[in-house]
Amino acid sequence: MKTILINQPGEIKVTDTPMPEVKEGEALLKICYCGICGADVASYTGNQPFTTYPRIPGHEFSAKIVTVPENNLGLKPGDIVTANPYFNCGHCYSCERGFVNCCTDNQTMGVQRDGSFCEYVAMPIERIIPGMGLDAKQLALIEPFSISWHALSRAKIEPTDKVLIVGAGPIGLFALISAKLRGATVYISDLLQGRLETALEYGADGVINVSERDFMEAVNEITDGKGFDVCVEACGLSQTFLNCIDAAAFAANIILIGNGKKDTTFLHSILLKKELNVFGSRNSYTKDFKALIQMVAAGKVDVMKMVSAIYPMDEADEAFKALVNNDGSLKKVLIEISK
Repeated sequence: MKTILINQPGEIKVTDTPMPEVKEGEALLKICYCGICGADVASYTGNQPFTTYPRIPGHEFSAKIVTVPENNLGLKPGDIVTANPYFNCGHCYSCERGFVNCCTDNQTMGVQRDGSFCEYVAMPIERIIPGMGLDAKQLALIEPFSISWHALSRAKIEPTDKVLIVGAGPIGLFALISAKLRGATVYISDLLQGRLETALEYGADGVINVSERDFMEAVNEITDGKGFDVCVEACGLSQTFLNCIDAAAFAANIILIGNGKKDTTFLHSILLKKELNVFGSRNSYTKDFKALIQMVAAGKVDVMKMVSAIYPMDEADEAFKALVNNDGSLKKVLIEISK
């Protein structure tokens, strides 16, 4: 089968690999579309802290079932589906307590194990999630949506809350949508005006272009000097985490989604002084996928506004390079594996 492979940082190619071995309890899936995640780009550039090489990237995908054993999920050949790509061990302390999203031996497709940028994958039946009539392009966007949806569930968000999302890339935009669906008033900051314009299309109550005005001046103006009730870090940079601390109100919540590779230095007393709650977030749950599929199917969210470009499989290298050199005009980029 044809496979997109990152041999080492900066080196990606389409090559031939053996078909997957389908084990007992697994279905054979033919991949339709894959989204290029920020983690995939980081693997390509050598900035993903968890990736090993060589690696088949990809974990945001839709697929058609080719073969599937008899099952109680109603899955059958021809169904368009997605899947939970975070493989957990099932026996560590996290898994024992039900926190399978942060298994101590977590293996996410495309990072710690090979991913979905190939023509076929074998998938355990219990990980497959029915598409409920969504088309293959929409389903490929559910996984990144679930990352932000789960993150926003880490702290209880009330309709009376003012929320700040720091970073208006795809995960930040999905965090914006997730906060709006919870009824909050939501602002978002970024360096790139194009991303902020997309945020306004998705219902942002206001934006902060930090390339044009002082960040804290804008925060104080918006909140009358009180700070935000919830700050969501969606970049993975030291400075944006510090920005969240500065922008947070006393007794506020900070949610971290961005996955950074550099140390952050700050006087931790500020967390005590402001009595801040800081929540990490990793992956998501199958229940998050299902809830979002239902929302999209019900027409509550148009996820396709997030897609900027679709590349054929043979042009994967060009797609990755486009995202590495993104000027802010690209949001989600999909790779078409098959229709």
